[in-house]
Amino acid sequence: MPDKRDYYEVLGVARDADGNAIKRAYRKLALKYHPDKYDGDKAEGERKFKELAEAYEVLSDPAKRQRYDRFGHEGLRGAGVHDFSSMGFGDIFSMFEDIFGGFGMRPGGRGRRRSRGLDLETEIEIALEDVLTGCEQTLEFERMDLCETCGGNGAKPGTSPTRCETCGGYGQVQQQSPGIFGMTVRVSACPRCGGRGQVVTDPCGECDGTGRTRRKRQLTVRIPPGIREGQIVRCRGEGEPAAGGTERGDLHCYVRIRPHPFLTRRGQDVVCRVPVTFSQAALGGTVEVPTLSGREEMDIPAGTQNGDVITLKRRGLPAAGSGRRGDQCVQVRVEVPRKLTSEQRRLLGEYAKTENADVAPERTGFLDKLKEYFGAKS
Repeated sequence: MPDKRDYYEVLGVARDADGNAIKRAYRKLALKYHPDKYDGDKAEGERKFKELAEAYEVLSDPAKRQRYDRFGHEGLRGAGVHDFSSMGFGDIFSMFEDIFGGFGMRPGGRGRRRSRGLDLETEIEIALEDVLTGCEQTLEFERMDLCETCGGNGAKPGTSPTRCETCGGYGQVQQQSPGIFGMTVRVSACPRCGGRGQVVTDPCGECDGTGRTRRKRQLTVRIPPGIREGQIVRCRGEGEPAAGGTERGDLHCYVRIRPHPFLTRRGQDVVCRVPVTFSQAALGGTVEVPTLSGREEMDIPAGTQNGDVITLKRRGLPAAGSGRRGDQCVQVRVEVPRKLTSEQRRLLGEYAKTENADVAPERTGFLDKLKEYFGAKS
């Protein structure tokens, strides 16, 4: 039997990852290797799915994680780690209901989640300008959909599925086992019908009895103004159908915002840096600055210092829901020329002769302190 892989490597997280990061990583990978979704070798997908469950059980439990960090896999002997290799998918879904329950992934479960299909995830990339106005984007993706030939029941046209004799059509079975406090009863998905309650004896040739085929889907998604990086736009009913072909899951669109060449977002405000010449800073002037709505002229007050910030009111991004816009903060960067023409050098030389008669207050204070300091040293 091959050695077990490092649990952090299995989930693809750093050793100092917090509980939320571990949970997100497990959910993402579990969705990838979900038995109804994984396109590769089914046995390999099942092995990886159970490996992920084992890693998550240990790393999501502070006590087990501490023992694993100190002693490795050997330190978990007797720590109550489940043998996932012998467990069915339904048992794993039941154990981690807080993760899978909201994503409609629990197969064969009784109650309201049984008829809900699998949720899907994708990413949408938008420009910073789109955050100001909102936008629409057209997505094209693939999903498992009901087979058009058999209508989703998996049976060959003209035939119907039959009731599962193992579970009597309930989709669940009970297992009793002795425990410390007597007999314990565990309810799990029926191993024969996979929780569906029905068995296909004459499968559909199009879907091979699964009731589903992979199909392309095109969808226009509306992105509201003021959305933030990483927020989710949920498209209800655009996920995959349930085993019974009833309620679909949802499509979760994670929003990514492309970096802007000039503007940086800080909450509802945007920030940019604008270079000016030292003559503009000293005398004042007008410069063009980039904004979310295009180029705009901005006044530079006389005597502006390097690093000063000029605020353009209501040029920022809207707050989600209210529409109230933030500001744009423009930081002035005074550029000193590296090369001068002979005329520029002559004029600056004339100006330099006048500096002793009109020294800036900050420079005067610096020179006085300098004389006082070195005078005390002598």
